[in-house]
Amino acid sequence: MANTKSALKRVRQTQTRTLRNRQVKTTVRNLRKKALAAVEAGDAEEAKKAAATYISSVDKAAKLNIFHRNAVARLKSRLAAKVSAIGA
Repeated sequence: MANTKSALKRVRQTQTRTLRNRQVKTTVRNLRKKALAAVEAGDAEEAKKAAATYISSVDKAAKLNIFHRNAVARLKSRLAAKVSAIGA
């Protein structure tokens, strides 16, 4: 266990950040599932709405360095390709 005051503070900060990051990751995962379910159902309008919500949340997570920006770009690209395939 940490012995110094600064080390104890860092432990507290890490716990706080871990909880916040876990919440954001869970939200992003659930939004992704919702978007993919709409794609699988073939509902183009619902898929576009769900994809827009997902892309917005994943961009915010990237801004907070929860996800790497290249990983975010890959996720967005793959979802956009699936959504556009429905519309075609």
